[in-house]
Amino acid sequence: MKSNKTIHKIGDYLVYLFVRVIICTVQSLSLEFCDYASWYLALFFTDFLGVRRKVLKKNLEAAYPEMSVRERRQLIRKMWHHLFLMVSEVALAPRLMNELNWWKQVRLIDPYPMVEMVHSDRPLILVTGHFGNFEMGGYILGLLGYPTYSVARTLDNRYLNHFIEGFRESTGQFLISKNEGYDEILDVLRAGETLAFLADQSAGPKGCWVQFFNRPASAYKAMALLSLEYDAPILVCHATRYQNKPLNIHLKNVAIFDPRNHPEELSSIKQITQWFTSHLEAGIRELPEQYWWMHNRWKTYGKTFRPDK
Repeated sequence: MKSNKTIHKIGDYLVYLFVRVIICTVQSLSLEFCDYASWYLALFFTDFLGVRRKVLKKNLEAAYPEMSVRERRQLIRKMWHHLFLMVSEVALAPRLMNELNWWKQVRLIDPYPMVEMVHSDRPLILVTGHFGNFEMGGYILGLLGYPTYSVARTLDNRYLNHFIEGFRESTGQFLISKNEGYDEILDVLRAGETLAFLADQSAGPKGCWVQFFNRPASAYKAMALLSLEYDAPILVCHATRYQNKPLNIHLKNVAIFDPRNHPEELSSIKQITQWFTSHLEAGIRELPEQYWWMHNRWKTYGKTFRPDK
């Protein structure tokens, strides 16, 4: 057993070293070159390797049935380009963006509701998804002096996890483990701080079933439950690349749910969860190439459980 653990640790460390070499290489390049190289990597992953081909095909056929095969393939190429460029932006951001020059690369869309809520004595729940450059969203808020507590899954590779945490926490963002941090989440809410969630992950058969891109999807109930219990407004927000320019970010506040003042049709956990899921879908439909379509969002539905049974 001990030898297996040792081999596992060595394997994890080798993976970590490989990733660090890639990141160091990217950090030595220009953003323009990374953008150019990302297109070739996207072609390679789409047309030669066919990475996640079955999942991508299934997801896009359901989400965009009106698209032709050629249009879906082009969207997949654009998605891979976005993902590779996103990694480059994250790697280069500490060198290219700071407290003095962030405004050259960031556009704040309707920032006042967020600023007002952050400065109030109430907690705030930020909701986004695997859309745009969500990593840069937390990074930018930290630069602006508005640190968040981001709820995220701890990576199995502890070396990689520590490395990624370093980037996320470099501007004051704090991380809470999704599986082990419930008590910490409650402490943050009681203190009136800001929590950030990625709301497009499958919650399994026991989740709250909502409609997402023409199919039932299992969503976590936590955001809606915590909002109602701790009087915390929910703010749906996106950090997306605009004008197809690398490291040019739109930080956009999309919609607000306030448990103190909400319409009757947003009174249940399911209704609130459907509300922010629908806003997330609307944003993705505007920029579909910036969504993680290879993410198996609907993996629970149709296998061992159906919400309509």
